[in-house]
Amino acid sequence: MDIMQLFWLFFIISALQPVLQRRYLEAMRVRKIASIEKKRSSRVILLIHRQETMNLLGFPLMRYIDVNDSEEVLRAIQMTDDEVPLDIVLHTPGGLVLPATQIARAIQGHKGKVTVFVPHYAMSGGTLIALAADEIVMCEHSVLGPVDPQLGQLPAASLLKVVAEKPIAEIDDQTLIMADVGRKAIAQIEAFAKRLLSDKMDENRAAALAAKLATGTWTHDYPHLCR
Repeated sequence: MDIMQLFWLFFIISALQPVLQRRYLEAMRVRKIASIEKKRSSRVILLIHRQETMNLLGFPLMRYIDVNDSEEVLRAIQMTDDEVPLDIVLHTPGGLVLPATQIARAIQGHKGKVTVFVPHYAMSGGTLIALAADEIVMCEHSVLGPVDPQLGQLPAASLLKVVAEKPIAEIDDQTLIMADVGRKAIAQIEAFAKRLLSDKMDENRAAALAAKLATGTWTHDYPHLCR
């Protein structure tokens, strides 16, 4: 076997390895899901976004909550009988607000008990989804996070602070527009978080907690532990 043949053999194996790895992981997940569903008499739904080297050339892929997730999760919930408990495994850095709120609404509207399991982290939109559940199960080091909206790379709450502290004449139009959008985004997320919490605690506590989580009390990556 000459060098060129070895090269092509290596290339083919390298190209197939991520595909085979994905197939193996999917098979393992299916077996584990079936085992949990049988043990708990529930429907298991995974919403997992982690870095995996799964594409053709082995580059790392990082995913976030997007509309494809909401389509799949909503379909899974709709196909589950109303009285069947849902076990949702959340492992995500967050993502788009729209799909996160869609999933949270669907969870809150499910008649059977909904348990969210957070093995490591469910930040931002992941926390919003977790708030909709009847029960959140976390280990000692699992974390949730604030749900304050971000406009691109900028926290909406920080934009409002800049506008409040600087003279209006020194602020450009784009910043003013972004601050206006940020103000609306904070109000929307705060109201939605309060709605999710209101059936689990009294209205005053729900409003206070929603305000803390949505208005920039902490940095967006600040971890909230289970204790």
